[in-house]
Amino acid sequence: MTREALYERLNAVFQDVFDDEDITVNDATTSADIEDWDSLEHINLVSAVEKEFGVKFTMGQVVTMKNVGEMVDIILAAIN
Repeated sequence: MTREALYERLNAVFQDVFDDEDITVNDATTSADIEDWDSLEHINLVSAVEKEFGVKFTMGQVVTMKNVGEMVDIILAAIN
């Protein structure tokens, strides 16, 4: 899967989790960029991303991700 194709699917997940069709994420997107992205929504987001891509993040990966780009890197490594 290409990075671009992954982002298309990932944008849909973010839009669904945060109930905002205007969200478009990129490599630099962080929780500070999305108003409702708090610790509870982070758990919901991680779960939704895992389900969408058939991956399972380790706790270490979840706590060290600094931005969406790092999440994408982990997903790509897991599915390719």
